[in-house]
This record gives sequence, structure tokens and C-alpha cells, in this order.
Amino acid sequence: MHHKVTKVFSKHPPRYSAKNLIKRILAIGIIITIIMPVTSSAKGTCQGRFVNPISDICWSCLMPISIGGFTIGKGGRPKKRDTKNPKSPLCMCTKGNIPTPGVSIGFWEPTRLVDITRTPFCMTNLGGLDLGGDRRKVSSYSRGYGKFHSHKSFYHVHYYIYPLIYWLELITDFVCLEKSTFDVAYVSELDVTWNDEKLQTLLHPESLLFGNPIAQAACIVDCASATVNMPRDSLFWCSGCWGNIYPFSGANADHVGGVQNSSLLTTRIIAKMHRLGLAKETSTNSSKINGKLCTKSMAMKIKKSQYKIQMVNPKSTSSGIGCWPLGLSDMIYSSFKEYPMDGQDFGYLIWRKINCCAF
Repeated sequence: MHHKVTKVFSKHPPRYSAKNLIKRILAIGIIITIIMPVTSSAKGTCQGRFVNPISDICWSCLMPISIGGFTIGKGGRPKKRDTKNPKSPLCMCTKGNIPTPGVSIGFWEPTRLVDITRTPFCMTNLGGLDLGGDRRKVSSYSRGYGKFHSHKSFYHVHYYIYPLIYWLELITDFVCLEKSTFDVAYVSELDVTWNDEKLQTLLHPESLLFGNPIAQAACIVDCASATVNMPRDSLFWCSGCWGNIYPFSGANADHVGGVQNSSLLTTRIIAKMHRLGLAKETSTNSSKINGKLCTKSMAMKIKKSQYKIQMVNPKSTSSGIGCWPLGLSDMIYSSFKEYPMDGQDFGYLIWRKINCCAF
């Protein structure tokens, strides 16, 4: 039986002549040529990557760490930038109806993550995960010249709860940390006001006060202050050198570049969370007994000085400038951060200043 089977196969050996091999190679090449453009086009609608907690995070941005009026570390480049801290290292809070003494501590904590994307339901910081069936790009760039000159754009925003230190369990049982888990807190595609500036104005009528030349001229001061040191909290409608925080929508009438625009929209979503009562004031220079060091107070208005941001998509700035305050001129950090195809959707890590009484 063995010999018969051998004979059968020996009579009909596979024929792979040079001509047949050439035909097969050409056929495979044609198939690849047809498939590749389709794959690239589909991939180009949603771009992103997961944030690497080791290499993509600027861990030096935790500093400066303060104990009362004494600070440790510089906390970023090009110079030390920090809010005012309580002068006294001692504090006291009531815990279980018992006055408990503690130590006044201040540090910067990575707490939130933001997507700035051209494609609806494209989760940039989740590896470019596309949750929507419609892959058409919604963002637009409108340019005009002469009398009707304009340059505007539109992006979607996703806002994540991202308490990185507590989530990774780097420090446990520390009363000052935000004890929560990763979550998607806001998706602009589900917010009907994000696409409608008029509806935003009805919900936030104070924006009518800032749409005039005088209010806009004041933003020059905020731009200079944010570039030299820290932004001015009193100018809460300004985002420094990036533009106007109002309206809380994805449209920007003064689009200069992707980095500038995405930085502005990151500030807008932080301000929107404050305006909705979903963000709190966490920094203070008061050491009053049972004061702001003991509890986080509600803040309906953004306190810009307690935030700084770091780019994590499409490139991480952990090895460069690290993190920077809201409103800093993008000329300092925007070089080579925006490029065709893979570099037009953005992700930012939000660092928030924490002052608390550790006991």
C-alpha cells in the first residue's frame, strides 16, 4: 500500500515553472496594491495609542512638593512654576469629631486625560479605538482670503477620570490622593450643545460679556503672565496665548495650528467641568483649622493656576518640556508635534495641584 501511494504522487508532481511563479508574484502584488490604500484610508480616520505610564508620563511634574512654605524640586522646564502654598507646615482637621493635627502638603497629581479628535467616537488615548460606525471626518478647516478671510476648525473632545497614582497603586492609604477608578466622564458627541454655539450661550449667558474688544484685549495680559510664570485666575474667560475659553464648544474661529487649538479645547473642557459643578478647587494657601486644606471646595469658575497639562498623543513631551501651565505660548513646545495622517489627533494629561492636611 505504501508503494502505491508513493507511485501516485510521483506521477503527478507539483509544477512550479518560472512562468507560473512570475504570474503568482504579480497577482499577489496587484492584490496588495489594491488593499493597501483602503487600509490606510480607514486607518487615517482614527489615530492614537495607549499612554505608557512609564515612558509617556513626566513624573518630574509631580514637583515641586511643598511642606508648608518649604518646597522640594523644580517640577518642569524651563523654570519652577507653582501656586502659593500655606506658610505653616502645621494644620488641623476634624476627623470623627476629634481635632487631628497634621502636616500641610502640596504636590501636583495626574488626574484627568483628554482626547482632541477629528473623528466622532475616536478614543485617541485608548489606542485609537473607534466606537462609532460613521468614520467620516467631522473637523473642518475653512480658509478665505481678502475681504472674507477666516480660519476656523471643529474638533470633538473626550474627558477621562484618570487618577494615575492611585490607579497604579504607587502610593496607598494617602489621604491626599483622589481615590477613584478610570472612567469616561464626558463625550462631546453625546452633548448637543458642543456643536451649537448659540445653545451654549443660552446655557452660559456670561459669555456675552466677553465677546468684545476690551475683554479680548485683557487676554494679552494673561498670555504674558502664563508665559513668564502662571496664568491669572481673575481673567477666567481667557486661555492665555491660546484664545478665548468661551463658548464651550468644539469650534474655534482663530485656528492657528493643531497644537494651539487642542490646548485651547483642553482648557475649555476643564472650564466646562467647573461650570457644571463637576470640578473642585484643590489648591489653597490657607492653613485655617478645618479650612480648605481639609476639604475640596466646589468651584463654579475655573482656577487656571491649579492646572498644568502635558501632551501624550501623538507624541509625549515627557522627555522635553514636560508639562506647562494653561495659556503658555505654544511656540515653546509645538515644534514637530503635528504632522499628516498619524499626528492630527491629540491627547493631553491634566495635572492638578493638591494642597491638603496629611495626618
